[in-house]
Amino acid sequence: MLQYSSAQRKPPVDVVFHALSDANRRAMIDHLLDGPASVSELARPLAISLPAVVQHLHVLEASGVVSSHKVGRVRTCEIEPLALSTAERWISERRATWEARLDRLGQFLAGDTHEAGPSTQSKKARSTRRSDEQQVSDALDVCDRA
Repeated sequence: MLQYSSAQRKPPVDVVFHALSDANRRAMIDHLLDGPASVSELARPLAISLPAVVQHLHVLEASGVVSSHKVGRVRTCEIEPLALSTAERWISERRATWEARLDRLGQFLAGDTHEAGPSTQSKKARSTRRSDEQQVSDALDVCDRA
């Protein structure tokens, strides 16, 4: 099993998203955001067995999202922020791309002021409307390629 520690490079985004895909693991991460916690402290609020908690922690550790160390009989876990920043960066990049696309589409649509239906328009106006519809189609194609 591959493990990513904070000393290594950032883990691949798919590994981080896999670790974040389970509600119990997300609950453990939420708990660890308040600070380091023992395995038993992490298990207490969850409705799963201690062995299941340990398995979830193995997934979190393998992804690099959580690290742990053992002192005596107590294993203490803590968040590795670098791994979470991998997912955050991936989401931010996609958000920025879609916001830019939607802004361009909004600007284009804001310039379209044709409100009359085709039956009341002249032949020239209908031709202009078809041209506008083609421009909208072209704008959507541009958004898809951006």
